[in-house]
Amino acid sequence: MTRYVALLRGINVGGNKKVPMAQLRNLMEGLGYTDVATLLQSGNAVFTTKEKNPAKVAKQLETAIAKEFGFDVAVIIRTRDELAAVIQANPLSGAEDAPSKFLVTFLSDVPEKKRLQEIDPKAYLPEEFRVVGREIYARFPNGIGNSKLATVLGGPRLGVTPTARNWSTVTKLLELADR
Repeated sequence: MTRYVALLRGINVGGNKKVPMAQLRNLMEGLGYTDVATLLQSGNAVFTTKEKNPAKVAKQLETAIAKEFGFDVAVIIRTRDELAAVIQANPLSGAEDAPSKFLVTFLSDVPEKKRLQEIDPKAYLPEEFRVVGREIYARFPNGIGNSKLATVLGGPRLGVTPTARNWSTVTKLLELADR
């Protein structure tokens, strides 16, 4: 059995794509997932399943959500161990000191180097980011709300599907996965 973390992109934001977490838990249990738990109202879930292929799990969830709620939602999947490795691999300081000003953007795949090279880090200072595999770590000393970098990292520019979580949510998801 594998313990997974599902990160749903763009639900319950600004009144669009409403997915009640109780309904999501029921849907996931209906797919045969066990030990299902959700965190917050923004599409974070942990669960256990026999399926070993994360891509199959993501596709199964995306299909079930579209059928149940009537709209498409991208689902990014990480195993519990991958999430722990994401936390360990953090290359930037300050996440623990200001978790609401620190994001991890989880990507559906590793972006092409060319796309990353098109983003000039100096243009966004004092904000900073580092790419490690399928994650982008970013620090926003002045907050995320008006950040142009957050918009770039969370949009289509990278050619992969992104979904971001603040550091507090990332660490709470690991705690939830470990219960």
